[in-house]
Amino acid sequence: MTRWVLHVDLDQFIAAVEVLRRPELRGRPVVVGGDGDPTKRGVVATASYEARACGVHSGLPLRTAARRCQDAVFLPVDKPAYEEVSAVVMATLRRFDAIVEVMGWDEAFLAVDTDDPRAVARRVQDAISQAASLACTVGIGENKLQAKLATGFGKPAGIFRLTYQNWFEVLGRRRTDALWGIGNKTARKLAGLGIETVTDLAAADPQALAASFGPATGPWLVQTARGLASAEVTGEPYRARGHGRETTYQENIDSWERVTAEIGRLARLVAGDLSQHERPVIRVVVKVRYAPFTTRTHGQPFTATARGAEEIEQAALAALDRFTGRGPVRLLGVRAEFAPDDGEEEAGG
Repeated sequence: MTRWVLHVDLDQFIAAVEVLRRPELRGRPVVVGGDGDPTKRGVVATASYEARACGVHSGLPLRTAARRCQDAVFLPVDKPAYEEVSAVVMATLRRFDAIVEVMGWDEAFLAVDTDDPRAVARRVQDAISQAASLACTVGIGENKLQAKLATGFGKPAGIFRLTYQNWFEVLGRRRTDALWGIGNKTARKLAGLGIETVTDLAAADPQALAASFGPATGPWLVQTARGLASAEVTGEPYRARGHGRETTYQENIDSWERVTAEIGRLARLVAGDLSQHERPVIRVVVKVRYAPFTTRTHGQPFTATARGAEEIEQAALAALDRFTGRGPVRLLGVRAEFAPDDGEEEAGG
């Protein structure tokens, strides 16, 4: 038998849970975010497919979502409800003869030994439907990278296989940011080097890219474009890569002195949260969203031996000093990033 990787992604998970709780909403545009009041500041956590057809998507301001989809039903985020349903789904996946790696509320990787991965994928879909009344998409690949990307081609509620055999047929002409781990910033930098597509990147010289992106990231970019990934599916419990706090203000903050005070407050809250984690912190990142909706982030390497409130706050304020804009602020955030586990790959985007 052959080892295959399946990526299971619950379709429109949060919205689907809300529709299960309120069957009368089925078929209607549903938007979940903030406290459910679109007249207040906040962003969309998720949107049903009907709302997405109106241009509503995750991260969109609630007020903008209300303008784009005037018939939408807005609901508040209910984290305990989503965690409860997610636990049912993950318990269902663990009943399979597979290694299960949970990636969050709504997705997981399965490593299975089989000659018919599509049949396993169908069984997974049926099991989740019976246990939780939810639909899911399953991506099939020869590694985690391929399976993750395959899911996007199978949505909604489908199954798609992406392997070395059809890798360039499916992805070759697409922009480099179609790849998992490569964001817009990295794609723009690659384009500046004349590398526009996945095929271009796969043909690039790893050492040449190392000069532009660093000795680890440069070769990793080329390997990713070739469909290569070394990370194995692991059954270890999911471990977050960081912990953060953020606040959206209903009225803009016009005083940078108050911004500084708020960053200090958020940093101290993060430091308190870190008492539940033993992993070392390597960086503290500050996020500032200026009005009307421009977001900037800056990070500060964390080198202190202690990680109490004072040390986290100092690092956050050092990151804040990197910001040059002093315009009105609508959101602030502080995040502590953990050192990666042994063997964990760092994204290049």
